[in-house]
Amino acid sequence: MSGIARFLGDSPLRVLLKLLVISFLVGVVMNAFGWSPFDVFYRLQDFVLDIWNMGFSAIERVAGYVLLGAAIVIPAFLVLRLLSYRR
Repeated sequence: MSGIARFLGDSPLRVLLKLLVISFLVGVVMNAFGWSPFDVFYRLQDFVLDIWNMGFSAIERVAGYVLLGAAIVIPAFLVLRLLSYRR
C-alpha cells in the first residue's frame, strides 16, 4: 500500500468516488432545507461564540466563589501555619 493510500485509508480513486457521492447527498439535503455553505458557517460561528461566552460566564462565577472562599481560607491557613511554626 502506497503512502497516499495509507494516508487516505483506501485507494485515491475510491476515496474520490466516496467523497463525490457524499458531497452530492449533502448538497441535496442542504438544497432541500434552503441552506448555503455560508449559513452553515455563520450558524457554527454563532454556536461557538455562545459556548465561548457561556464558558467565560461560568468561569467568572467560579472565580467569584473561589475569591470569596479564599478571603476566609487563606488568612486561616496563615494563622494556623504561624501557630504551628512556634511549636
